[in-house]
Amino acid sequence: MENRSCLTIVLAAGDSTRMKSSKSKVLHKIAGLPMIAHVTRTLADVGVKDAALVLGRDADTVREAAAVPGLSLETFLQSERLGTAHAVMAARAAIERGYDDVLVTYGDVPLVTGAPFLAAREMLSAGHDVVVIGFETDKPTGYGRLIETDGQLVAIREERDASEEERRITRCNSGLLAINGRLALELLERIGNDNAKGEYYLTDIVEIAKADGRSVVSVQADESEVIGCNNRAELAVIERIWQQRRRHELMVSGVSMMAPETVFLSHDTELAPDVTLEPNVFFGPGVTVEAGAVIHAYCHIEGARIAAGTSVGPFARLRPGAHLHAGSKVGNFCEVKNAEIAEGAKVNHLSYIGDASVGAAANIGAGTITCNYDGVNKHRTEIGARAFIGSNSALVAPVKIGDNSLVAAGSTITRNVPADALAFARSRQTVKERK
Repeated sequence: MENRSCLTIVLAAGDSTRMKSSKSKVLHKIAGLPMIAHVTRTLADVGVKDAALVLGRDADTVREAAAVPGLSLETFLQSERLGTAHAVMAARAAIERGYDDVLVTYGDVPLVTGAPFLAAREMLSAGHDVVVIGFETDKPTGYGRLIETDGQLVAIREERDASEEERRITRCNSGLLAINGRLALELLERIGNDNAKGEYYLTDIVEIAKADGRSVVSVQADESEVIGCNNRAELAVIERIWQQRRRHELMVSGVSMMAPETVFLSHDTELAPDVTLEPNVFFGPGVTVEAGAVIHAYCHIEGARIAAGTSVGPFARLRPGAHLHAGSKVGNFCEVKNAEIAEGAKVNHLSYIGDASVGAAANIGAGTITCNYDGVNKHRTEIGARAFIGSNSALVAPVKIGDNSLVAAGSTITRNVPADALAFARSRQTVKERK
């Protein structure tokens, strides 16, 4: 494919009425990434350089969401919704430039991999003129059937027009296809709208090409790859399939998951081999976990870097900017935000460490909090190496605790504590006995 030019037309102009949403459906997220970005990422991954994005609703926002490195995006506006062929022809100016291959896909099929696109382009390279991407299903009701004879695709028959025999066909149309770029404009221009809805259907290209004696064939994709999204229920199905697929990839690569169905990953979650995940772990965007780390049950992690040999949780929350260095520990019911936890340091129980640095081998006692916000600005707390912070202490930022220092339990620290010192900041106990 390296010597063949390719234009991919991505249709993303639908009104999304069945989503019942204030935004375009292609902006709804799968694993934290808009559906449209899943599609454009896949195109870039298989070497597609040029894409024509056909937009309607929320055009500017969709354009921004679709942008990915390595893919040149040109956008076209479809002002009227007159069918799929009409949408493709909105990108006429791009088609006219001349490409060897023209692919057509949709912005709401985020599970599609590069395999069917590559297979379709290989068929074009072999001399076929139109290649339809189909799929096998045991529930074909509602899909257009692929009518094939002697290895050639004769027609795509919509269910309402199909005979009883044709309705028993289980090879169906996904809507994705590839066209010989030298013929694309000629074939597309001949698609008419003589039908009940008065729309221009892309599927008509099959019979037009066959009438010209052109070679029309199909290639097969897995059914799960070509699922489209029209409502929130289908969005949840797609999310489930994406999660299952990604969990499997990670486990095969060496990640241990005790209850994989309870682990939820982001599109960019990076987990090294020998990471162990206990049940009910949620990863938001921007998380990297290095080899040998253990994430215990019921943790919520986003925007965090977790180094080798660390231990997190159970019931811990790591927020953006959390960086746990090798051998450190963040224990149960702790929250860490925008903070460095140095090598071997321990934040064991019920503590909040925000906008802070915790030195190597330091120990943070239960219930310790860094008071980082004064109502207007955030301030940092610096805790030195091997410092010991007693339970239920409040460190009012900005403040520094020196190396090897000890803060007595129950203290409220408002001034810096030098190295090798002991700090008390609590009133003397008074006991008054009942008379």
